[in-house]
Amino acid sequence: MPYEPDDYLSRHFQTSGIDLNSKVDELTSLIVPPGSVNLPLYREMLTTVIRMAQADRNRWDAKIMLQTLREMETAFSRLEDFKRRRKVTVFGSARTPVDHPVYQLARELGQTLARLDLMVITGAGGGVMAAAHEGAGLENSLGFNITLPFEQSANRTISGSPHLLSFHFFFLRKLFFVKEADALVLCPGGFGTLDEALEVMTLVQTGKSPLVPIVLLDEPGSNYWESALQFLREQLQDRHYILPSDLQLVRLVHSAEEAGQEIARFYCNFHSSRWLNSHFVIRMNQPLNASALETLNREFSDLCLSGSYLQQSFCEAESDEPELCALPRLAFHFNARKHGRLRELVDFINLPQNWQQKDGHSLT
Repeated sequence: MPYEPDDYLSRHFQTSGIDLNSKVDELTSLIVPPGSVNLPLYREMLTTVIRMAQADRNRWDAKIMLQTLREMETAFSRLEDFKRRRKVTVFGSARTPVDHPVYQLARELGQTLARLDLMVITGAGGGVMAAAHEGAGLENSLGFNITLPFEQSANRTISGSPHLLSFHFFFLRKLFFVKEADALVLCPGGFGTLDEALEVMTLVQTGKSPLVPIVLLDEPGSNYWESALQFLREQLQDRHYILPSDLQLVRLVHSAEEAGQEIARFYCNFHSSRWLNSHFVIRMNQPLNASALETLNREFSDLCLSGSYLQQSFCEAESDEPELCALPRLAFHFNARKHGRLRELVDFINLPQNWQQKDGHSLT
């Protein structure tokens, strides 16, 4: 959903006769580059810290705030170097031995993703994580390590490299696993892998994370993920705890090549999405033809709170992302609920027969 300022943080406050609002305004004007659209956000960040200082809560709270801000700023800065590359987060067991078929599958996955010019993100450990980085190579790898009281070393591909980031808090590390991901691939694993699988499905299902491909990768002949999906169908879907379309958010494959194709297919025409005021905007590489728009309005009307699907060009409200101005847009009043159906819509706009050629006709 679009950002909305917190009225609580915007309230006027004074301390010892000093107008802190004016001091915050003065400080932000000195620091923030002129014309930055983020100035109101930085102002609220400073206001939040000031309010916490006013309350002067216990030292543990202050240390959590400090470590969180410091860690996030460092990660944002380091990841800026890789901002324009699509990335795939790979999860799986750290206990997978080198001679296991899943290890070889994860290595092949890394090779496949690198060939598609996709970077591979893992937790930088052993097992599946080491295999995926080994296949992708250092230049196509990012590692998000966790700092622990006992010795914790990164795998040999990523160790000692600028491509390795270390996190003190698990929740921040998990945030960046999802935030940086243009796709997620989950290999067989233990509690942690299942935790990540259900978490990313929940984040996308609820709209807390942008829609991206979620791929379940298993070795040929194995029923690891099929058994998990059967449980979800029988115990969640059939009991109406989830919508039938929610399981469209995940795709099961049995080879690294299939996983790569699934991700590449998702971005065949779909480029990215965002909220723009009350409308949901999908950016596309190719505009849709008239027949496709007609089909959308007829078969996907359940996704619209009101109105219809409109194809439009770049507008001034998106001036914060000028590099994407050439892309055509599909805008609609999304109900923000049926994200499984939204995935089906993305599959539809990715079909070449629904694109418009330069002469206005469909691609066939």
